Amino acid sequence: MKEFTSENIRNLVLVGHGGSGKTSLAEMSLFTGNEVNRIGSISEGTTVSDYTGNEIERQFSISLSLLHLEWNNTKINIIDTPGYSDFIGEVKCGMKVADTAVLLLKAVEGVEVGSETAQKLITEAGMPSAIVINKIDHERSSFADTLKQAQERISNGIVVITYPVNEGTNVETVVDLLKMKAYQYGAAGTKKVTEIDIPASEADTAEEYRIALIEKIAEQNEDLMNKYFEEGALSEEEIVNGLTQSIVAGTIIPVFAVSSVKGVGINNFLDFAAKYFPSPVARGAVEGQVKDSDKKVNVNINSSGEPVLFVFKTVAEQHVGELSLFKIFSGKLQQGMDLVNQSNGKVERLNQLSVLNGRNRSDIGILHAGDIGAVVKLKDTHTNNTLSSKSFSVIIPKVVFPEPIINGALIPKAKGDEDKIANGLHTLHEEDPAFYSKFDPELSQTIIFGQGEIHLDLAVKRLKERYHVDVDLVQPKIPYRETIRSVCPGVQYKHKKQSGGRGQYGDVWVKLEPLPRGTGFEFVDAIVGGVVPGRFIPAVEKGIIDTMAKGILSGCTVIDIRATLYDGSYHNVDSDEMSFKIAASMCFKKAFLEAKPILLEPINEIEVTIPEECMGDVMGDISSRRGKILGMDSDGHFQKIKCLVPLAELYKYSSTLRSLTAGRGAHSRKFSHYEDVPKDVEAKIVEEYKKSREEA
Repeated sequence: MKEFTSENIRNLVLVGHGGSGKTSLAEMSLFTGNEVNRIGSISEGTTVSDYTGNEIERQFSISLSLLHLEWNNTKINIIDTPGYSDFIGEVKCGMKVADTAVLLLKAVEGVEVGSETAQKLITEAGMPSAIVINKIDHERSSFADTLKQAQERISNGIVVITYPVNEGTNVETVVDLLKMKAYQYGAAGTKKVTEIDIPASEADTAEEYRIALIEKIAEQNEDLMNKYFEEGALSEEEIVNGLTQSIVAGTIIPVFAVSSVKGVGINNFLDFAAKYFPSPVARGAVEGQVKDSDKKVNVNINSSGEPVLFVFKTVAEQHVGELSLFKIFSGKLQQGMDLVNQSNGKVERLNQLSVLNGRNRSDIGILHAGDIGAVVKLKDTHTNNTLSSKSFSVIIPKVVFPEPIINGALIPKAKGDEDKIANGLHTLHEEDPAFYSKFDPELSQTIIFGQGEIHLDLAVKRLKERYHVDVDLVQPKIPYRETIRSVCPGVQYKHKKQSGGRGQYGDVWVKLEPLPRGTGFEFVDAIVGGVVPGRFIPAVEKGIIDTMAKGILSGCTVIDIRATLYDGSYHNVDSDEMSFKIAASMCFKKAFLEAKPILLEPINEIEVTIPEECMGDVMGDISSRRGKILGMDSDGHFQKIKCLVPLAELYKYSSTLRSLTAGRGAHSRKFSHYEDVPKDVEAKIVEEYKKSREEA
């Protein structure tokens, strides 16, 4: 492939709700740009970007995919991202290195939850964006309704560039408002496009959209506005410059009508992308940070600068090893260059530079600033690492991944697989930092965290496929807490054991009091007159602390208690630290059970975003989970419900929500506080714990 300078590169990321046609749009773009000689199908598992076994089996994108094509002497890099919220980390990685976000909307359903989520990410990133209203070939397609919905719920800066003529199953023509011509497309696969005059029946509609476009361009600049009011028109040059600058500024969002399956509108979209979407240079410098310093520095998109690249995605490929996907923020790269990983100080040699179309790699000798590529077998480099020359120690800001909304516990099916599982989980995290794992010593379980049930299920499947380890994914144990409601004025426990020779003797009196929530544990030494020698006091405290860690009612940690050691006795020969530790442990258990013990459970604060028509079902489900509604807010056609729900009731909630809302609901969660467990629930938990102890 030939070299492309920074000005002739366009980096697009395709985002949107699941099923909006991102992969199909990417596929048709590659075909139209002559990168592939046949149009792949999602149902047949033959698309370029959805190439992994899991994607082919499930028929949706799981990981981002990097693609490219040449159009009008411009290199267009396309990053195809998943639509399911489970894989939002992939979307954030793609958006980090793109210069234009292309949001796909369905011409029937319009703006959906996933559309709004993607738009929020675009707004947070301050990215230029465009909208493709896809599936105009659907029998119930309504371009005008979807456009109106987008203008109301996404931005009033939305303007039409192309719109369909006779949308529906027989659609074949779009009107281009910049060229003021209509374009008639042949059957999918023919690549035939004919420029024709705008049909007379469309003249009024085209003129209305054209005026709205020119007015929006004029609004962005006072001089243009004055000229437009005076003359009623703008020159071609003024339209081009005004539109280009407004897209970079994010004040105008162009809209295109497309059928990604039939290919209708694709050429017009690619023409516009090559001419009007910002190059990396047009986006301007990126603010980096000098290594080991708080000093900020601008990294200019300039091929003559010091080389700086940022790894935004790591892919583990069989027979290849780790493949690092990167964007060059400065300088130009050549095969064999040595760069320093600023995250760990290791030197990496860049062998086998390539550009990608899905899994297909093409070697390339030189890549310029602003371009996106891949390199294999970097030894110590992973996602979010910056590599640069020794003389320019700069770090590009990292991708910030979302907090997890679901977790699960892994139970190995075979003994001895723990190391394999740990290594596998580490690699999966390197590939997808939105997925991570940890061993919880309190629960004695390996817990995995992610963005949804599919996210976790795939991790389990990948462990089996790649590392040949079988695990069960189960609900994690709930980290309940135990405490007391009343004061136990004092109990005694005397540990006395004689077995020939030296015996064991420890005698303690302990008082327990409840403390305010969040206070923790307090130990008071109230011994007077040395009835318990000072050298044994730490053993008493340790005996209590150890017992609190193991729990009494349910095997869970005891919290918010003051224990006062106020009396006891000892034996000159038989008393030792172990005797007092045992006596303290048993005394604490006895006192705890006399102080009206209770169980506490973790409560999460949940925010659920759903369509209005799903309110009844979702709120009923929340109530069935012992949830408490805190409040509701209207957000366009969606409702946001804030509520408190016990963690024990949230296992696989994302799947239930998806089912209740036909995939249009989303939720986030965070820990709030601990609260008393209802007595009937507490009784079941305590009974189950007793049974497990007896079986053990």
